Amino acid sequence: MAPIIRSGAFLQQCWSVHPLCVMVTRLEGERTVVLVCSSCKSAHYVMAELVISHESSAQGPLAQQEAEQMPGDLLLANCLRDHRTSVLLREMDVFQDLVVLRCRMCRRHYTLQVASFATHQD
Repeated sequence: MAPIIRSGAFLQQCWSVHPLCVMVTRLEGERTVVLVCSSCKSAHYVMAELVISHESSAQGPLAQQEAEQMPGDLLLANCLRDHRTSVLLREMDVFQDLVVLRCRMCRRHYTLQVASFATHQD
């Protein structure tokens, strides 16, 4: 059985060593984002307490008003469904338990307040 490591440091190290290999693959449940590294063959699970969506200023005021009415986890789920390959890990802070994802298509940022990390190694 593959080991499960419950620390964000493994995702941070993986992403810092080979950032182009870490891809967001899916959303499990309402707030668990799964990232997979094609280089080290690890699956990183980020369980979020809270998802906050930040609109791009390029979207315009109408899109910003529409997004303010929807919860961040719903916007993230829609974004991953519509253009999953465009959602990338943008930044993270394991000391503050924060992960920021960015969608290249809609230019939206998602700040995840992380409840727990888990890395599954193959």
